[in-house]
Amino acid sequence: MSTQPKLTRFRQNVMSKYQIYNSIFMTLPFDTITKTGVLLPLFHETCEKGFKAGDNPTTIVETFFKKYQARRSKESQINLLFRFIQYIERQVVLFDAIEDAAFPIVNNMDGIGTLRSLKESARSENKLEELKHYLEEFKVRIVLTAHPTQFYPGAVLGIITDLTKAIKKNDLLTINDLLAQLGKTPFFKHEKPTPYDEAVSLIWYLENVFYYSFGSIYDYIQQNIFDGRHIENDIINIGFWPGGDRDGNPFVTPEITLKVAQRLRETIIKNYYRDVRRLKRKLTFRGVEERLNVLEAKLYNAFITPEKSDITLTDFVTELEAIKSVVINEHQSLYLDEISSLLNKTHLFGFHFGALDIRQDSRAHAAVFNKMVDGLMAAGSTIFPKNYYELSESEQVKILSNIKGDVDVSMFEDEDVLKTLNAMKAIKTIQQNNGEKAANRYIISNNQSTLHVMQLFAMLKLVAFNDALTIDIGPLFETITDLENAPAVMEELYTNPAYAKHLKKRGNKQTIMLGFSDGTKDGGYLMANWGIFKAKERLTEVSRKYDVTVIFFDGRGGPPARGGGKTHQFYASLGPTIEDKEVQLTIQGQTISSNFGTLDSSQYNLEQLISSGILNRLNDTNLAMKKENISVMDDLANLSFKAYSDFKNHSMFVPYLERMSTLKYYAKTNIGSRPSKRGKSDKLVFEDLRAIPFVGSWSQLKQNVPGFFGVGTALKYYEDQGDFEKVKDLYHSSNFFKTLVENSMMSLSKSFFELTKYMADDEEFGGFWKIIYEEFETSKRLLLKLTGSKELMEEEPAGKASIDVRESIVLPLLTIQQYALKKIQELEKAEERDQEQIAIYEKIVTRSLFGNINASRNSA
Repeated sequence: MSTQPKLTRFRQNVMSKYQIYNSIFMTLPFDTITKTGVLLPLFHETCEKGFKAGDNPTTIVETFFKKYQARRSKESQINLLFRFIQYIERQVVLFDAIEDAAFPIVNNMDGIGTLRSLKESARSENKLEELKHYLEEFKVRIVLTAHPTQFYPGAVLGIITDLTKAIKKNDLLTINDLLAQLGKTPFFKHEKPTPYDEAVSLIWYLENVFYYSFGSIYDYIQQNIFDGRHIENDIINIGFWPGGDRDGNPFVTPEITLKVAQRLRETIIKNYYRDVRRLKRKLTFRGVEERLNVLEAKLYNAFITPEKSDITLTDFVTELEAIKSVVINEHQSLYLDEISSLLNKTHLFGFHFGALDIRQDSRAHAAVFNKMVDGLMAAGSTIFPKNYYELSESEQVKILSNIKGDVDVSMFEDEDVLKTLNAMKAIKTIQQNNGEKAANRYIISNNQSTLHVMQLFAMLKLVAFNDALTIDIGPLFETITDLENAPAVMEELYTNPAYAKHLKKRGNKQTIMLGFSDGTKDGGYLMANWGIFKAKERLTEVSRKYDVTVIFFDGRGGPPARGGGKTHQFYASLGPTIEDKEVQLTIQGQTISSNFGTLDSSQYNLEQLISSGILNRLNDTNLAMKKENISVMDDLANLSFKAYSDFKNHSMFVPYLERMSTLKYYAKTNIGSRPSKRGKSDKLVFEDLRAIPFVGSWSQLKQNVPGFFGVGTALKYYEDQGDFEKVKDLYHSSNFFKTLVENSMMSLSKSFFELTKYMADDEEFGGFWKIIYEEFETSKRLLLKLTGSKELMEEEPAGKASIDVRESIVLPLLTIQQYALKKIQELEKAEERDQEQIAIYEKIVTRSLFGNINASRNSA
């Protein structure tokens, strides 16, 4: 039987089921739900007709109440709007669960980009040995971050999981109960989570999803590509930021870091314990059963009373190997695959589960470093010369390179100094308890110079490691200027004898992190992506010159504006001029739950990442970009950069975000422990804006500016010059540019300017809104012309259908949000400010953020 098109599978297994189960939800026997369920479709219809007729959100809301609920009091109307918000939030959850349940049906789990497809294509092209060679050194690391774009509390995530399982089985009774539970479960967090709470939430994915999906992938590679033999390389591993990412988050303390590392250790041991119990039910043989009993008891004690446990990873692996040997030699290899699978998991996860990264801003380091030097000098220490501050930067680097001595942290009283230096000591403690892989990397965000790296290098040695520095230092380059300077910084480090010696001990590997989020915020969509591409080329060149393998760690968010979108296509399109032995990227917020939240989606998307990295090397046609195309790409990036910079420097830019968007409401959602901006000033400063609320606010406006602004202007220049064919040639010959274009089209397809069209008439912001809208229209027209498409996302009908359904679900929510924002603006301009009314409408705006973000799945 032939497979139906993906769009047909989506319609049958997602859209049809959503209509059925949503109708069940509408008729649940709760007064509030029943009444809301009847009125919401009418409100939805009013919104659709109203926007088509050119009405603004205020007119639409007032028309609805006048037509269907004329007798309601003002207070009753507000209550109904809140109920609409609550109802729509749950509709989004229902759609999520249905889409998750249908994932293996809608997506071809053995199709292009999967491991099976990769193996078959390598075999057909006689490249199987080449594939094995690449897999012996290639790695993928996904790094889970605690950045606040996940709006589902733990209880709701549990319901989604259970609902997905019930939908897969078409279990109507359970679905009915879960929908009822969903209707009564609160979505709103009344208190901000602590960094430890965030870590526990994400460890749920490690325990329930990644443990199994990583294991399945590794087992498949071992059995089907390596014919069962052991692979030294772990291929896939997990990085973990909650509890270690101190950048801009004063609540991440050394104590929290140690507590999170301990939780990770306990969780992986708990998973091993469960697997040993499962093995016990099968390995009921003489000479095996008794050994498993002892192993089970040791693992149980390790997570119940860890302080009394003496089992090590080596002990555990040695005993499993011994059991495996007995099964092979005495019991005809019965259940051998299950033992091998558990051994593979110990190879992947050790006793640490995820590698905890520590991260801090270079400016915070510099401040702490100077206070440390001041304190040591005041105490009469000779570690630093008295004239240290008078030395040039290069002379300071020389001093730091050859630093010797021990620093007693307890001599300091400053809280920032104590937190920073004790975090460094915590790394060593974690390595001693959980193994070196548990915490062996320190990221310096906003890194601008060699001195920034060497300040950290010196502090780590003085405080915790002396000359045995078992930690990698990874500079993070974020702004366009920093990306341009990065190769020079790295060359200075590679030619520094002390740093080169350290690198040699670390296998001559250097991690360099590149920030898509702040890059886009700083330089716009095209320039950020092209700037990072060029920086990677130059960093690869300088690293190879000094025989260093550079590992690029991409700081990506969910949407294209933050390096998200079709991530695997980026890695498949890099070409030979960029080092690609490892793929490392951050995954955060709803991108974790949407792309990796179930066993099916996790395995599929991980396989896509592995395949994309390998294909970039196996693919003979993936050549370096042609000279003439590089020139066009440079030109497009510079043109778009100028357009975006002019836009960003517009006098209305910050006021527009501050007063016309949901920016200031992000901090009130209590979804993350980290403050929503860097500075402490009450005044909004562009440089202090964090990328997530910045990008998310444009998304809530349905304008998605960071994903397209400047693209239209750059393309129009070539159209006006009669050189548009040059851009077409670039599009057809460069997979990198093609991916950029497709991701930008995704941003455009999630825009809906009818929602904010009323702003065009605003005395203060009308002109600014028109600038955005004109760039949107230009970008859309020319991207369609470039791709030869009639509509956006034409080549991805199933993806477009999913976006369309989600956008349709939240249309009333967006309308309510804009209605409330307009009311706030009116109330704030009134002679007498009604603070009580303002507070009510502000609450509506804040509550509306949840469903909008969750529905988009990659909006921030």
